[in-house]
Amino acid sequence: MLEDLRVDPGTSARLAARDPSDRLGLDKQEGESRLEVLVERIDALQYRLHAEDRRSVLLVLQGLDASGKDGVVRRVFEGVNPTGVEVTSFRAPLGVERDHDYLWRIHAALPPRGKIGVFNRSHYEDVVAVRMHELAPEEVWRRRYAHLRAFEEMLMDEGTSILKVFLNVSREEQRARLQERIDDPEKRWKFRRDDLEVRRRFDDWLAAWEEALTETSTDAAPWYVVPADRNWVKALGVAELLAGTLERLSPQLPEPEAGIEGLRVT
Repeated sequence: MLEDLRVDPGTSARLAARDPSDRLGLDKQEGESRLEVLVERIDALQYRLHAEDRRSVLLVLQGLDASGKDGVVRRVFEGVNPTGVEVTSFRAPLGVERDHDYLWRIHAALPPRGKIGVFNRSHYEDVVAVRMHELAPEEVWRRRYAHLRAFEEMLMDEGTSILKVFLNVSREEQRARLQERIDDPEKRWKFRRDDLEVRRRFDDWLAAWEEALTETSTDAAPWYVVPADRNWVKALGVAELLAGTLERLSPQLPEPEAGIEGLRVT
């Protein structure tokens, strides 16, 4: 299942050919049951990662507007100790962030050893959003593909495992979710009129993301495209990938202090 989601390095991400409503071979009840097991497993592995205190994991979540990044974070980490997870949401750089290179604020937000970091939007906005909003000429944003590949290689060499996920939402599902934001007073704050202009260029944004994924999916840090039309599917896909990443790390508990076994606290 997970290999089908992978963008093989050197090949096109083929976003238009991937089904955003795919169920990953499961029905909802099976998926929800599997998700509960995975959340418990992620919690147990994160505990060991924290105790080991030698490595970290970075989960990068990207997607078009209304692809459901916030919902994935809530569902996948709902049973995980919050002290072991750091979530960062990146928006347009402001103030001191604009006085530095574009990766400065990214580097500062990376998870320390022993923690899982989640980027809700990420350094990839500095390619795709910059490109689509014409904030820099093509020669600037295009050379950033090489920057990002090298940046991620350095992070992995220094002990941070990187999991990159693109949440693939369909045009129709995006329309329904944006309309829900307008209609629901509790969600209306999320909507901006500018969202309609981005919506109008749906295909252009998808094409820009396809190129970014194709250019930056590597053997060590491949991209995975997770179907995002169904909430339980996208949460399950991300949970499977994250649990698999932690399993491969196989974090170990430190050896206890000698002579503790058998002691009685009075």
